[in-house]
Amino acid sequence: METKARARRGTSPGRKRPRAGKGWSEEAADEDGRRAAVREQKEKVRRAQHLALLAETPAAERGLEELVFGDVDDGGDLLERLRGSSAQVSDAVSGDLLERESGDSEVESETEDNSLSSKKPVWVDEEDEMEEIIDMTHRYRKNMMKSDAEKKLTKKRLQIRLQEQFQRAMGATPSWAQRDIQKKVRKRKNEEDSEDDEDDDLLCKTGNFVTMSDSLPRGILQMKNCLHANNERQSDAKLTTVQFHPSAQVIMTAGLDRCVSLFQVDGVSNPKIQSIHLEDFPIYKARFSADGEQVIATSIRSKLFYIYDMMGGKIIPVNHIRGLEEKFIRKFEVSPDGTFLLLNGTSGYLHLLTMKTKELIGSMKINGRAVVSSFSQDGSRIYTHSGEGEVFIWDVKSRRCLNRFTDEGCLRGTSIAISKNSQYVACGSSSGVVNVYAHDDCLKETSPKPLKAIMNLVTAATSLSFNPTTEILAMASNQVDDAVKLVHLPSLTVFSNFPVFRRKLIYLANSMDFSPRSGYFSIANSKGKALLYRLKHYSDF
Repeated sequence: METKARARRGTSPGRKRPRAGKGWSEEAADEDGRRAAVREQKEKVRRAQHLALLAETPAAERGLEELVFGDVDDGGDLLERLRGSSAQVSDAVSGDLLERESGDSEVESETEDNSLSSKKPVWVDEEDEMEEIIDMTHRYRKNMMKSDAEKKLTKKRLQIRLQEQFQRAMGATPSWAQRDIQKKVRKRKNEEDSEDDEDDDLLCKTGNFVTMSDSLPRGILQMKNCLHANNERQSDAKLTTVQFHPSAQVIMTAGLDRCVSLFQVDGVSNPKIQSIHLEDFPIYKARFSADGEQVIATSIRSKLFYIYDMMGGKIIPVNHIRGLEEKFIRKFEVSPDGTFLLLNGTSGYLHLLTMKTKELIGSMKINGRAVVSSFSQDGSRIYTHSGEGEVFIWDVKSRRCLNRFTDEGCLRGTSIAISKNSQYVACGSSSGVVNVYAHDDCLKETSPKPLKAIMNLVTAATSLSFNPTTEILAMASNQVDDAVKLVHLPSLTVFSNFPVFRRKLIYLANSMDFSPRSGYFSIANSKGKALLYRLKHYSDF
């Protein structure tokens, strides 16, 4: 019982409780000293074992361990580094953490950028850097070679060559190919508008500051000789008519071979669309209607004329017109608004018909013989050049003569043309002189003075034609080979490079016409060919 009681009190029977006071503290200090000595002895043993292991390990491993953990003898330094990291944590708590984090992020971003820039591709294909070489001697590409040195071209250069060839043929880059360019231009404009910098554009660009003017320059006309418009069906007889379609990229030819032919104009192959043969009907003149859906054709000695409906594919003969007493119908004009058809009759008569029903509306008569007539651009007036050298101006609605003037120096009128902007009136005579008048003077005066008398033709000026922009006047004679001249407006000077000197290419010119936007010019000659020229100044057809 006594033993159990002592166990509960925590005392042993053979051990006495030390006395309180000085003796107890000395014993405790001795105990701590002994424990410290034991720990030091154990640490020495551990270090000795570690040094033995280091002696056995390779030098590379020892270097890595010293780099990561430090030297064995630098245990205090390691503790100091650890204490320093804890001190950084305490500094972050005190408010320096934000500054340190921002600095660390900048350092990290710099290291990331350096690592990205220093990265190299794992594998590089040498064929990707090589340009593909195209053989230009192939039969499909041989025509695109400019010289023998271009037997092989890179794929990029061939693409540029094809684009240039397409633009030369079509006259300009089509709208579907300009979408990306327009987007880039629009984006560039938005960027320029958003900029606050208002520096002068002249100081921000390099290159040529002098550019070509929009107006046609005088002196030299930049043009290219293309494949004949009717190359796929050339006529054995002379052509009497050539005309471009008013809205489509189509040209019509007609002549004494009794055929009316339609061709697509591309400047390269000019494929044939259709050809119509009229039995026993040598064609004197053929014209498109104003809407381009019909073709009117007259013959040399016939009262009959034909209407070809291109939309319905029908050929309609017009045998008789009630009230019209003419033996032959040859010369005619179609009004630009598509309302009227004007027939030149004998004995100075002019007959006005409706284009819709081909019925006679009324007739007008001049003193003398009506040689040739022409409508104004709006279709409100008719200009008639007589065989006596006088010009008559008629009002279409009232069929009343508005003015009558004498063509200066003209003995016999042979041709007349009105510019599309109603600024000029050109009158040709049998002597080859072409007088160019101001339109307003012709309406007011009876003896107007011409702006210029062009005397480059020595035989009768049988054909006159203004281009749609009123920058070129084409005049020709069908009595002498190569008697064709192009006159620059408003300078009224002749282009010196057309036709080519001492090279007979045109022969007798019977008809001429410009395309709707002046991109092409065609001449129908006596050899059955429709010569085609590309006017490079104009970008559209």
